[in-house]
Amino acid sequence: MILALSIRDFVLIDRLDLEPGAGFTALTGETGAGKSIILDALSLTLGAAADRAMVRAGAEQASVAAEFAVPPGHPVWEVLAEHGFEASPDETLTLKRVVRTSGPARAFINDQPVSAALLAEAGETLVEIHGQHAASSLMRPSSHRKLLDLFAGNEALLAACAEAHGARAAAREAREQLEEAHREALRTRDWLAAAVGELEQLAPQVGEAAGLTETRTRLMQSERVTEAIAEAEDALAEGDVEAALSKAARAAERVCRLPGFDGADHPLAHAARAAAEAIERALIEAGEAAGALAALESLVEHDTSALEAAEARLFALRAAGRKHSVDPDLLPELLVRLRERLDLVEAGEDQLIRARKAEAAANAAWHAAADKLSVARKAAAGRLEAAIAKELNPLKLGRAVIRVAVEPLGEEGGAHGADKVEFDAETNPGAGFGPLRKIASGGELARVSLALKCALAEAGSAMTLIFDEADQGVGGAVAAAIGERLVRLGKARQVFAVTHSPQVAAAARAQWLVEKGKGKSGGTRLRGLDEADRQEEIARMLSGAEITAEARAAAGRLLEDA
Repeated sequence: MILALSIRDFVLIDRLDLEPGAGFTALTGETGAGKSIILDALSLTLGAAADRAMVRAGAEQASVAAEFAVPPGHPVWEVLAEHGFEASPDETLTLKRVVRTSGPARAFINDQPVSAALLAEAGETLVEIHGQHAASSLMRPSSHRKLLDLFAGNEALLAACAEAHGARAAAREAREQLEEAHREALRTRDWLAAAVGELEQLAPQVGEAAGLTETRTRLMQSERVTEAIAEAEDALAEGDVEAALSKAARAAERVCRLPGFDGADHPLAHAARAAAEAIERALIEAGEAAGALAALESLVEHDTSALEAAEARLFALRAAGRKHSVDPDLLPELLVRLRERLDLVEAGEDQLIRARKAEAAANAAWHAAADKLSVARKAAAGRLEAAIAKELNPLKLGRAVIRVAVEPLGEEGGAHGADKVEFDAETNPGAGFGPLRKIASGGELARVSLALKCALAEAGSAMTLIFDEADQGVGGAVAAAIGERLVRLGKARQVFAVTHSPQVAAAARAQWLVEKGKGKSGGTRLRGLDEADRQEEIARMLSGAEITAEARAAAGRLLEDA
């Protein structure tokens, strides 16, 4: 519901701040006072088209902001999320529009710039305006199916139909992809057979190319390895390292056995023993080095034929990789994929048959779910027509007939079923049915909307309803019936009615008076009325310019009876 409405420099309004409450509020005032201007201002912040003529004379810009309290789970949060707009149900939602005398109009939600389209989409879920110049969702055929489903309580049937439609779409996509793959495979069958034959003959193994590269590199370096080993062995032999180390070891041992050195705890004796031990270790390692060189030499391969075989195999793998534009080590995976494509050609018809059967089954399941939904809709359409008819007669629309037409869409249906739903109206017997908006006059349109809203009860997401002159051209009992229905709607929603009817105004929980300002500046003002002021305003509505005692008494009785 609307918590606050702020209007600045809009047409004739200089400054206006409203904090409406819940329930039914009536807006009254003399003709030309500016009641429609307030509705135009609210429509602007709900996404209506902007016009520079809306800016009050002498001002640079006009602005209108409406603050809403919106419960969690309301459709507006889904609308905002779909557009990537971050907002929390824990806070209020403020829609704002600014129109400047120069430059484009701007739209905001919670002070964040948004497109006018998003503002309108969000506003549509929050407020419904019913009247001669307002295209409410009730008047748009695109919303009629959803309204009927809400009235019927078709949520479970809709979910089942959406699930079946998703499965049908997935099965159709799978079949189409399989058909396309099969057609492609048929076009390339000869090439596939040749490619598979070549690769099967080549028989590439996982990681084979990398292993061959390593082997080839090792075989190519064997001659250099042999030369280096020989050089190392020659160096050891020419220097007679082992003989020299043996002689040095014996000399060091003799030092250690001299008197005063053998077992003595003296720095010189320690140094002699350390030297002897080091020479002994060097002698051992020299022997080990010679043995290691010999072992290395025994491992070196000098197999020319092995090198040639490795190179031939590697070059064959690389050639196949270049031919198929893949890394040679990925040839085994390529072979698997090409076999699968070739198998599809040879056994693809069976797969296609299975895919077509699966699609037919999914299609049948969707038709079954859509048929159940259609049956429920047609049954609900009859109940809704009866409920609307019950509301029409008290509203001086007894000659009118509202038809809820449920027509088949056939294969054009989707997640929401296979029905086209539209509310048609015949205002005079024999005149023929037509769209609601085209066959009803201004006052009739607002009363038809009122009847529909009463019949639809909780259907629709808008928590704020506005009726513009639903009492036009009626009075007495009809006006009282209109007031009674506005009060009924106001028990669950916030309802505003622009009215010239004293009966409707008296039925309201609260009443606001729209009046022209005094002085040169003029303009439009709006003020809430207390009980005494309400009685005076309703008396004016009853008697005209001159308020009589009888009019005041009648106004008092209307307020007492409300």
